[in-house]
Amino acid sequence: MPESLVVPLDVPGRSRHRYIDNYLKITCNSGRLMLFAGDQKVEHLNDDFYGPQINQQDNNPAHLFNIAAKSRIGVFATQLGLIARYGMDYPEVPYLVKLNSKTNLVKTSQDDPISSQWFDVQQVIDFRDDSGLEILGIGYTIYLGGEKEDEMLSQAAKLVYEAHRNGLVTVLWMYPRGKAVKDEKDPHLIAGATGVAAALGSDFVKVNYPQKPGLDSAIIFREAVQSAGRTKVICAGGPSQDVGSFLLQIYNQIHISGAAGNATGRNVHQKSLEDAIGLCNAIFALTVEDAGVDEALKIYSGD
Repeated sequence: MPESLVVPLDVPGRSRHRYIDNYLKITCNSGRLMLFAGDQKVEHLNDDFYGPQINQQDNNPAHLFNIAAKSRIGVFATQLGLIARYGMDYPEVPYLVKLNSKTNLVKTSQDDPISSQWFDVQQVIDFRDDSGLEILGIGYTIYLGGEKEDEMLSQAAKLVYEAHRNGLVTVLWMYPRGKAVKDEKDPHLIAGATGVAAALGSDFVKVNYPQKPGLDSAIIFREAVQSAGRTKVICAGGPSQDVGSFLLQIYNQIHISGAAGNATGRNVHQKSLEDAIGLCNAIFALTVEDAGVDEALKIYSGD
């Protein structure tokens, strides 16, 4: 059992064993999380799945599940509806149910973002028990700085509490966004966001990698990791980029910043199935097995 595993006090005795088991499964006994993000069918509509630089396989939702089933991952995060439509063919995949989502059609310049809850924890528990699938946790997005942040914070607090009561692991997507937010990737603001996730009691918090002109992102990201305390920080993968640069960025986030993993979507699923599996396995080696960048690149290339 990882030394960093602390069972929160909102996990009752009857759920303690399930929580520990789910936590160990989702982190593959490492304490670090390699999350394969597949929630963009709603978040980005078809922008992430169809286009000249995107493999044609990616337009079919089954591509996400094929990658999750054939790769080494910690957990596959997506909406319950997709899991219900495809999960019977992929019972071996470890799942995290995303409990809220919104499209990107309404821009911040039009209205501050809000992403309302789709399902409650009991519905996830019922689905897990009825389907027999391995549902390890729940995820929820909060847009800090928006006029409706109070609604999302209230929903998230209740969801984390209920999830822990039932032994589920929690991941909060925390994005400063709204008319009041001048720079979504400001390192001090992102550190504030991870602190909010800690106050909500989440096990993990997913944030964007900070950027500040003239400063090393890996170093300034330390503030956010420290601010989170016992809530572990994982970093969003962001837009697709060169594989070597991407793997080095993940390595630095873990070994310089102190992050506890990553959440990767577009960089993986926009590739062919073969390349997506290779990249997932490379990221898993970096994150869970503490491999170096050169070793991870060899895994990606199949050497």
